[in-house]
Amino acid sequence: MAVTEDPKRVGAGRQNVLVILADEHARSAAGFSGHPIVSTPVLDRLAAGGTVFDRAYTPSPICIPARASIATGLPVFAHASWSSAESYTGRPEGWMHRLRDAGHSVVSVGKLHFRSDEDDHGFDEAIEPMFTANSGQGWPQGLLRRPMGTFPEAVELAALLGPGESECTAYDRSVADGACRWLREEAPGRQDPWALFVSFVSPHYPLVAPPEYFAAYADAPVPPPIPGHADHPVVEALRRFWCYDDHFDPAGREMAVRNYWGLCSFVDGLIGRVLDALGPGAADTLVLSTSDHGEMLGNHGFWCKSVMYEDAVAVPLIARGAGFAPGSRSVVPVTLCDLAATIEQAVLGVPDPASLRHGALPLQEVVADGGHHADRWALSEYHDGGSTTGIFMVRHGRWKLVHHADGCPDLLFDLEDDPDECHDLAGDPGHRGVCADLLARLRDRCDPVAVDARAFADQAEVLDRLGGEAAVKSMPSFNHTPIGS
Repeated sequence: MAVTEDPKRVGAGRQNVLVILADEHARSAAGFSGHPIVSTPVLDRLAAGGTVFDRAYTPSPICIPARASIATGLPVFAHASWSSAESYTGRPEGWMHRLRDAGHSVVSVGKLHFRSDEDDHGFDEAIEPMFTANSGQGWPQGLLRRPMGTFPEAVELAALLGPGESECTAYDRSVADGACRWLREEAPGRQDPWALFVSFVSPHYPLVAPPEYFAAYADAPVPPPIPGHADHPVVEALRRFWCYDDHFDPAGREMAVRNYWGLCSFVDGLIGRVLDALGPGAADTLVLSTSDHGEMLGNHGFWCKSVMYEDAVAVPLIARGAGFAPGSRSVVPVTLCDLAATIEQAVLGVPDPASLRHGALPLQEVVADGGHHADRWALSEYHDGGSTTGIFMVRHGRWKLVHHADGCPDLLFDLEDDPDECHDLAGDPGHRGVCADLLARLRDRCDPVAVDARAFADQAEVLDRLGGEAAVKSMPSFNHTPIGS
């Protein structure tokens, strides 16, 4: 692959890249985001040394579609890894393939949630990899959307609480060990720039925090959840399916929140070990730290993710390195789709044009001319369990539109006046123009009705391949992905 560097591009080429991915880390659950209780000193220092993106979003509030977007730089409708049963197979090719084909070392450590190591996922080496459960088939029960299935495994979230150790925390320690070993033993010998992708499970449930991390929050006050949820048929269907909240009493809820906070501090400590292992190489390395999606923690009656509320779709994102001024913040909307272009620009000097055609942009260019990109907007989609229709989110300026492909009413929130998203303004005649503008932006990017039809058609093929509804219902189901499955 021939690469021609454009000297006008910001941060163009010849940098190492370290990508650090947590799982289910809500943007708000960090010191640098202003959380009054959660302690994340490592991420706070990283933020002080680079740029914080205060309006960063996941392309989908569920693991597998979001991770396919991180790999490819494409929105969900373009890569078609729609759900937890349609894992990324290495096609379309991603930034890993392009860096590797240009002669660079590209290594992963930890959770990939791609389909299988038998696919060409683009990495030269995958250390301690976690692929999709059920031999690559993932969690197919979520494909049962019309008619809607059920999710009895939701009971586990409230039943399995710490403090303690879990297979996930043990796995994350091994991920940190593998990343530190590679950075100290392998990275110094590389002549060309390298990319290392380090992916942790925490703070994803089970909500079992190591005792020393739980202890910091054992007596911390837990705020009451944001009450209620939108009186809307699509939202109500999601709540009935993802019925985690039905199994919590007040004491259990507080225990769950404290364990989540503890897991945020736990993974913060592991990230600190990885950053320390960079040593002298830190000066030549672009560090990107983020999460695949957020966590609801009982707000609006939801736990985990799978909805378009801020707690689920907003992600932390920090960039430290060339082109990112220490202590700076950006309010330009960005998504995890922008990571591929950012990595390619840092290592190769030029991003792949395919992702740019779908609206992606290197973060180096976002911060270099934030005013020019002030009209930018963010897209997120959901096509998985509990959803009777494709759900699309548009974030632009102070506004968030949630659009439903089946014609159910839209939802509109003013995130400046109503950051908790308690007041739907879509039915207010005074906001018709705002809704029309946001919907026009969405339709300029994709046809929601056509995308929804394609997602259901693809999922029908998967269901048929798996043996139909009865066969899927008899397959193993789970609440959190088993390690080593």
